[in-house]
Amino acid sequence: QKATQSENSRVKKFQHSEEEIFYMNCRAAYLTVFKSSLENIKSKEQLCLVLQQAGRNPSQKTLNKYWTSQTTTLNFDDFCTILKKEKAATKNELLRAFGKIDKDSSGYILHDELYKILTTRGEKMTMDEVSAITKLADFNSNGKLDYNKFCDLYMTTSEQCCKTALEKLEVDSRLRRQQFGSQVETSSEVITLPVSKPSPRVSRKTDQKLTPVKGDSRSSSRPSSAQTCKASVSITISMSASRNRSTKLIEPSTVKEWHCAQSKGCFYLEDDGEIISHKYRLHVPQRSAVCITIKPLNLCQVEGRSCQWLSVDTVLYVLKENENQDNLQLVSFTEQQNKEMFGWKGELGSGVYWLFPFTTGCRLKKVKTQITGEAKLVYRGEDGELALTKELRAALLEVFETIDLDGNGLLSLEEYNFFELRTSGEKCDEEAWAVCKENFDMKKNELTRQGFMDLNLMEANDREGDPSDLWVTLLSLGYNKALEMIEACPFVIDIYAEKCKPRIKAIFLEAGGWQLNRAICKSVVNKGEAKVMDGCENVIVYTCKTDTRITSVIENKSENKVIIHVNNEHSKNCLSNRGLTVFAIEVAPKSMTVSQHVMPLNEQEEWFYNCVHSLL
Repeated sequence: QKATQSENSRVKKFQHSEEEIFYMNCRAAYLTVFKSSLENIKSKEQLCLVLQQAGRNPSQKTLNKYWTSQTTTLNFDDFCTILKKEKAATKNELLRAFGKIDKDSSGYILHDELYKILTTRGEKMTMDEVSAITKLADFNSNGKLDYNKFCDLYMTTSEQCCKTALEKLEVDSRLRRQQFGSQVETSSEVITLPVSKPSPRVSRKTDQKLTPVKGDSRSSSRPSSAQTCKASVSITISMSASRNRSTKLIEPSTVKEWHCAQSKGCFYLEDDGEIISHKYRLHVPQRSAVCITIKPLNLCQVEGRSCQWLSVDTVLYVLKENENQDNLQLVSFTEQQNKEMFGWKGELGSGVYWLFPFTTGCRLKKVKTQITGEAKLVYRGEDGELALTKELRAALLEVFETIDLDGNGLLSLEEYNFFELRTSGEKCDEEAWAVCKENFDMKKNELTRQGFMDLNLMEANDREGDPSDLWVTLLSLGYNKALEMIEACPFVIDIYAEKCKPRIKAIFLEAGGWQLNRAICKSVVNKGEAKVMDGCENVIVYTCKTDTRITSVIENKSENKVIIHVNNEHSKNCLSNRGLTVFAIEVAPKSMTVSQHVMPLNEQEEWFYNCVHSLL
């Protein structure tokens, strides 16, 4: 029985490996012709070319079978299906075909006979095409074709095609990791623009929720041991210490002659663990080389105050707006790192783009901390008047720097309204802003730092010194009762353009939503490695690694939902955004979803990622 189990295990591993190799060969051949596996085959000629790159030699009959008069495009999945049906010719099959012509089994075919057969039978070749074969010295001599040598050369050429495609895939993958902005992702799929909604901590949960189109995922707590796993795939990656790594990302100092636009923003952690942030509209007047960066905003201007959020990972996804705001297309994302800064350098055409900030949640998450005492916010001076404490003033200065998105030292009505939406769920209209102008310090119709301080002091006075409303404001902005910002991460975005003046504007403050999740999935599929689940070819796990994080995506190609058990128990020095070592994810039919993001717990040390995805 043990011997039988061992043999069955060996066979399964072989089949699993064979499936992986097949998929990798498919992808290698496809990417020899196309820039991305998301790009479609748009003509019969392209189909022929990509099949040839996969070591096939399709006849017109074969091509017509898959490219009919109704066919307009074929995708990568269609290509894989065709390759499974149309096997590459073996040497024995070729020899048998030539053997039917070589009646006396001499191993040779006269050129005259070859001309006659190839120009009159089957898919007829031209005289020039046949001459091109017979003139090759490797397998022709004395008016005869040595078809054994021809078959050897045919097989060698076919194998070399596949080998070259695989080598190119590996080189391209390496270049994408090493060279900044060398690849631009394109996709014909569209992403719908989100609907703006307020999300303050006081009244931030509404009954209306954006329903994900596909790939909705719900993670449960640790699955019961009674559940069984019938198919699985294991991924193991060893990573070196990644703290303060620096790649070839162009530093802003080297592009100081370029036009620059900047905006600040912030990630805020909700009570349920969801992360919301600003979203931006970018206008590029003309085609230009650009450098886009994002990094945590350093606000440590007050001695003794720490910026715990500086270790939070930040990413910016760039999406192109085409005909309208409902049609967005993934361009790229900031994957190259220089210390705490992440960036992308490439070329953008003229038009409108959307910038979606993202953080994995590995380092920005709910943490229970012991607070010895609640910070004092206000006090009464000798004259009996209320005043803000030094600690509160320091915190409010941090808040002001964060919500002053354009960094001009003043708050416009638009900037102030992002603050209001977050803290109260309401907006300040023009009439109310005019009242503010009468009572608080303003310049050019914008609120000054002192005006902002006085506004908060007025709030305390309205409550006769009761700090309750001030605490609602501070807690909604990520502060704890010790006035430490532990549930928020301010960031700053810089856009450098060589040939034109870019313009960036914050439009929304909300959760990333399904459209951001889909952009993440696309980037992982494009740049990651795929493994088909052993025993279930409809489930594929994609794993993409950078110097600082690993992201896995699950694709479910079946017609039914699947529940995937995820086990990280053998990982070392790893931190998952899920917050659990073992969990389960439900993946909807014909969809894909992010399984998890993983980062090192201690960046100074090596980390070892070992994850098993199993079908329950």
